[in-house]
Amino acid sequence: MLNIFQNIKGDKAIWAIAALLALFSFLPVYSASSNLVYVVGNGTPVGHLVKHAILLFLGFGIIYGVHKIPTHFFKGLSMIALPIVLVLLIFVLAQGTSGGGTNDSRWIRLPLVGFGFQPSNLAAVVLMIYVARYFSKVREIKITFKESILPLWLPVFLVVALILPANFSTAAIVFAMVMVLCFLGGYPMKYLLGIIGAGMLFLTIFVLTAKAFPDLFPNRVDTWMSRIDSFSNPEDTEGSYQIERAKIAIATGGVMGKGAGKSVQKNFLPQSSSDFIYAIIVEEYGLIGGFVLMLFYLFLLFRIVVVANGCASVFSKLLVLGVGLPIVFQALINMAVAVELFPVTGQNLPLISSGGTSSWMTCLAIGIILSASNKSIAQESASGNDVDMDETNPLEILSGQL
Repeated sequence: MLNIFQNIKGDKAIWAIAALLALFSFLPVYSASSNLVYVVGNGTPVGHLVKHAILLFLGFGIIYGVHKIPTHFFKGLSMIALPIVLVLLIFVLAQGTSGGGTNDSRWIRLPLVGFGFQPSNLAAVVLMIYVARYFSKVREIKITFKESILPLWLPVFLVVALILPANFSTAAIVFAMVMVLCFLGGYPMKYLLGIIGAGMLFLTIFVLTAKAFPDLFPNRVDTWMSRIDSFSNPEDTEGSYQIERAKIAIATGGVMGKGAGKSVQKNFLPQSSSDFIYAIIVEEYGLIGGFVLMLFYLFLLFRIVVVANGCASVFSKLLVLGVGLPIVFQALINMAVAVELFPVTGQNLPLISSGGTSSWMTCLAIGIILSASNKSIAQESASGNDVDMDETNPLEILSGQL
């Protein structure tokens, strides 16, 4: 165990933030799991706590393993991983929906372990790495829209289009983060505005098509519309039940909160251990606890910017921002939903909410950030390896190192 701690590299503040968030998550997850046990009738509180511990343990194993990989390796790995995630997205989309109306086109059920895997989360991380790689290659070339269609926008379009039918919120976040990364990468603003306009047009066509042919995408567009209607409608509706319960939880929490495990609304609020866990945290730990948690994510954002600014190469800078900003963005969206500043999206609170895929992909992103923050790796990149590795097969490199 001591050898593991001695081999930990990278930004110590990010390590500390991730560890503290993960440790704190056990309290609200254990408390909110009573909803799954006594209302839904699924498992036991201890069972859910053990499952959460296993998922986080595996997640930090991902962080440790990934942060040991030199940053320039991710260039070639993104080229290998992108076709794989496209195949996975097509596979889950082909699953469609179950007879009960639940959406199965998000998950791949892993055999033996019993965990579900959501390829859209992996696709988001891989796409950000790929986009960072693209801009590192064209940094000294004048970018034209025509020349960027195939190498840049075709993969972006495919990933977003395959995620969209099953998970609008994730598709929207991925598209928004790609736009931010393109802006930071120096892509001409006039082209970006055109892409945004084209994206809105595509979304409109998709919604109209889904409305005209409901059998193509059953339940999904109706779900989005009901969530938007509930958000924009000042009157209480059946669709606003979750957000009303979340606001009750926040209001009754007060400044100091009711205390750990003393939430009442966790027994009435669906998804209390995942999508709406922030409301339970504020109910139990008050405004102070919710504010401190928000500061942790904002401090993580600060450290991400610091790491990006300290990177020696364009690829590393864009890589850190590309995989790091979505973590904080997702956390802020989750909090905004709980206080009804944003429509219900189904986004988890990173490193806090229960759920395997989201936690693992957050850990993967943190591992990549820590890899870039490792001074020895940054020096290796600055020596010229970062540029020369663009077209190198990472599998050949790994075999050579071994």
